[in-house]
This record gives sequence, structure tokens and C-alpha cells, in this order.
Amino acid sequence: MRAEIVSIGTEITSGQSLDTNSRWLSQELAALGVTTAFHTTISDDLADHVLAIRAATDRASLVITSGGLGPTQDDLVREALALVADVPLEEDAESLAAIIALFARRSRPMPERNRTQALLPRGAGALANRVGTAPGVWMRIGQSTLAALPGVPSEMKVMFHEQVVPRLREAGFVKGATAFQKINLFGKGESDIEALALDLTARGRDPEVGITASEATISFRIAATRATEAEAKAAILPTAELIRERFGELILGDGDVDVAQALVTALDRASATIATAESCTGGLISAMLTAIPGVSRFFLGGVTSYSNEAKSSLLGVPRDLIEAHGAVSPEVAAAMAVGARDRFDADLAISSTGVAGPGGGSPQKPVGLVYLGLATRAGLVETRKLELGPEQPRDVIQKRGAKHALNWARLALATT
Repeated sequence: MRAEIVSIGTEITSGQSLDTNSRWLSQELAALGVTTAFHTTISDDLADHVLAIRAATDRASLVITSGGLGPTQDDLVREALALVADVPLEEDAESLAAIIALFARRSRPMPERNRTQALLPRGAGALANRVGTAPGVWMRIGQSTLAALPGVPSEMKVMFHEQVVPRLREAGFVKGATAFQKINLFGKGESDIEALALDLTARGRDPEVGITASEATISFRIAATRATEAEAKAAILPTAELIRERFGELILGDGDVDVAQALVTALDRASATIATAESCTGGLISAMLTAIPGVSRFFLGGVTSYSNEAKSSLLGVPRDLIEAHGAVSPEVAAAMAVGARDRFDADLAISSTGVAGPGGGSPQKPVGLVYLGLATRAGLVETRKLELGPEQPRDVIQKRGAKHALNWARLALATT
């Protein structure tokens, strides 16, 4: 049993808007044990609607469309469904009454154009929309069941849970429950981590384990389908524990936990404070930290010392040190970290200096070269060299440099 999601809107195909509906619907279907095999995105063109819906209903048991149910001339889903099913459109009295009542509650007259939202292909049922004007459509086309939902996410989500899920259960699409767990890692590349997990990611394994990468954070996604949700969650546990045992200090946490959140957790556990000194990352380390609620107990402050003058005047980096070694050097990274530690009286300080590009590199110091510094209250001062690649865009170098700095601080706290 496979599903297809059809997202509709020229604003999506033109790149002006991001299709987040398909992602959300796929996740919700997966939790019900329904696999999404296809994502299709089409513009506001009737012929494209017909082709896409016909193809989807030919190859998928369940088709969910998102968008195209408004009152304007480019909202074409109802007409396309009628053409594919070869039936006329008919006005649904109950849907029309609901639309009129909604406008009345808002003390507004209903434009005549909104009457088109009450049209349904003959034989189709309406999906009530209690938060908007556009009712959805529930119908059979050939061997496929189709649900048409609005593109407005707040309306789509309510209607999916209130109108679609009960019908899916009644129609027998929901055979069990699927549970998911996401475990995030940082410190090695995707291919290196997968090489250590080939037994886990093998096709046909149960529970299924997938691996993805996002801005150098690697995630294992574990999925298990069982008769009940409790059984599915229990089936995941041994695999999750195996991943934690195998990858140890690379593990950041579960769900949405990334490097900054993992560092804040480590700071909390150690009752420690931190400060930052940044050059090439331009304050990004501080921004990642301050995005975490409650971090004010641990993060004392940061200095974005982009110029050499700022490094000297704000952090106390000796001018002759910069002249002797250059701003992008382990010596300057160490001095920046010490300066931040001392000025903020922090337990731990981290620094960054490098060449983010696209210009400014040299054979000796190419774009992508970053030095990190770390200084502790106990007197430990260390540096690390990162070679993030001259081919990488500026923002990638900055983000990865920042994440490596945060992760180093996390690991340093784990050993103290």
C-alpha cells in the first residue's frame, strides 16, 4: 500500500514558497504505517492537474492533494478531479451552508465567487473545514482513494487529523502503528559513520535505520511498525541502544537536539559557564547558543573581534603576536580564547579565526582554513585546526566552524 502527495501552486514550482506540507503529510502518514512513495508538485495549470492526478491515482492506493481549493480562478482541483473521474461538478448544500455561516460569524457578506468552493465531483464526499472556507474532497478514482486538502497549513493539519485519519482507519489503510526515533551525531562525516553502521542500515532490516546529514550533523532515523504504538516503540529500543554504545561521544541527543543544545546540556550538568571570541564565524557561535532557552545561566557573553584592532583592544591579543603569525593562526586563536575567558571570568571559552572566503585565501592559508581556541579556568589552553575545503560556500564554512567549536566545548566538559 503506497501513497502519493500532490502539492499544488505556482508559488511552489517557481521557488517562491517552500513545500512544507508534503513533508508534514509524509511524516503523519508514516506514523500511521502508510508509506509515501511519491511527491509531486504542479503549477496552477488545469492540464497539469489532470495529468498529475491521473498518474497518481494509477500508481498509488492513496492520493492526498494539498492546495488549489480556494475561490480564485487559479484554484482548479475540483475541476481537475471531475475531469479525471469523468463526472460533473455539483453544488453540495451542506458545504455551501457552512461557508455562508463562516462569513456570517466574521460579519462579512460572502462573495459570490466563494460559492465555487461548495462544488464537488458527483459521488464525492466533502471534508468539513471548521477553520477556513475551503471544504476538502474525499472520493474514489479507479482503485485509488483521494483526499483533497487546502494548502493553508493550519487548515490542512486540522482537516487531516479530524477528517482524513478517521476515514483512513475505516477504509483499512491503517494496519498498525509506526514509531520513530532520531539520534543525532557530530564529529565524523556521513560516509565514515555509515561505514561503521552497515549492519544497521542494511536493506530489509527491522527496525529500519536510515542515515541523513544536515550541516555536518549526522542523524540515524529508526522506524518500526507493529500492531500497537507501544510495541513499535519497544521494538526501537535495542537498536537505539546499540547506536549509543557504538558511537559514544559522537552522540548529541535525540529528536531535534543539535550541537548547541548538547553543549548547553553539558554546561548544565557541569554547572559551568562559557564565553566566546569570534572572528571568521562573525558571532554565529554566540547566536547558536543564545537560540537555546535558558542559556543565560551559562553563557556569559561573547566578542565578535573581526578586525585585528578589535582582537587587540577587546580581547588583549598582543599586536606583535598578530604581526608575527597572522590573524589566522593557532597562536591568535589561543590568545582570543584566553582573552574571552579572562574578560568574562568564564569556566570555559572558545574562539574562532579563519578564512571564510570566497576571497582572502592564499596557498599557505586557503579558504576554509579555521583555527579554534579553547581556554579553561584551570589553565588549559589548546587549539585545533579545521580544513573545511576551499570549494565550500562562505556560509557553510562559518556554520561548520561554529558547530565544531561548540562540539569541542561539549567534549571538553565531558572530560572535566
